Amino acid sequence: MASITKQPNGGFTIQFVGLDRKRRSIRLGAIDLKAVELINVHVEQIVDAKKAGVPFHASLTRWLAGLPDSLHDKLSQVGLIDRRERVKVVTLRSFLDAFIERRKDVKPATREIWRQTANNLTNHFGNDKDIAAIDEAAALDFKQYLVDQSLASTTVAKRLQTVRSFFHDARRRKVIPANPFAEVSAKSRINLDQRRFVTREETARLLDACPNHHWRTIVGLSRYGGLRCPSEVLSLCWQDIDWDKGRMTVQSPKTECHGKASRVIPIFPELRPILEEAFELAAEGAVTVVDDRYRRSSKGPSGWRNCNLRTSFHKIITRAGLNPWPKLFHALRSSRETELAADYPIHVVTAWLGNTPTIALRHYLLTTDADFERASRGDGKAVQKAVQHDDAPRGTDSPDESPFAENSAECEAVRMGADQESWGTRIRT
Repeated sequence: MASITKQPNGGFTIQFVGLDRKRRSIRLGAIDLKAVELINVHVEQIVDAKKAGVPFHASLTRWLAGLPDSLHDKLSQVGLIDRRERVKVVTLRSFLDAFIERRKDVKPATREIWRQTANNLTNHFGNDKDIAAIDEAAALDFKQYLVDQSLASTTVAKRLQTVRSFFHDARRRKVIPANPFAEVSAKSRINLDQRRFVTREETARLLDACPNHHWRTIVGLSRYGGLRCPSEVLSLCWQDIDWDKGRMTVQSPKTECHGKASRVIPIFPELRPILEEAFELAAEGAVTVVDDRYRRSSKGPSGWRNCNLRTSFHKIITRAGLNPWPKLFHALRSSRETELAADYPIHVVTAWLGNTPTIALRHYLLTTDADFERASRGDGKAVQKAVQHDDAPRGTDSPDESPFAENSAECEAVRMGADQESWGTRIRT
């Protein structure tokens, strides 16, 4: 039998005789008498079960499992139960910081985007939230939290995808038993109101409104070269341009991590005079096609950003008498891809633009007024036929090579409008 003793200081002590016939004491302190009596009953049950050599009753097991660590330790110290294994609490902030820090294999810009998502998580759950305490219901609440922030559907979908990666890593490292975000996702809806086709007439007005040849080059490479701005436009160097062959090599930081650090595109007829002007006006010893000060101001420690370019381009659009549109530079690139897709096979166009047919159809290609006019005249033509050279073995021609095959129609189109003067000797030193 166990007994209860009240100490002079108001605290309670439970005493019992263990299996070794020695008296043991459990000092509980000044707590409610009813709680002391309940503990005393369970102590007697433990002693009786141990003397009889039988398992603990289910209700006793549940009671022990729900004990706070302090009381559990007191029972284990007197030999009634085994010591509880403490589970180390991993806080949400500590895990997220560690995850981002060890991922040296991704670009700084990617880690910066991950930090934005990590901040969303800690703003919602708190820095000290036990990551193991986040369940599926909490995951659904976090999704609603993102939606309530008035973020674009694409942003919500992307951030939930990132969160799934965070918690997938936690599951693989045995920090949590299961990923509560495994089935939490959102659909990315394309806002067609943000799509804008920039016509050639509008492009001419933009070029006229540019303050200098640097900006004419930026606009020209974006609209007629289809380059990503700022990363590809400001990375283009004079050594990347082959005037004789009418081609240029575009360095692509965005796709570098996917094994596609560069691609070769034609010097389109519309683009050649813009590049010629930039070449003539370039400073001695210039390396980049666009003045390098634009590159230095657009590339920070966390990667490329175009907020400074966007402000200036916004003014140029207004000066040209046009209304600024969403996604200023993306519209120029998508307009070029739309034009090219009307005349060349889609695999050729995407090889030049550096994306895939799926991405092009979903995010770039537009229906223009010219499409309606051509259809009403009845002179539409099928242009999206795959090109297969008869003299090439099956499966050997690649998207980067087939557009430039000798005597191909594509090469003839590139040569159209080219200056007869040989540019091979025009190498800036």
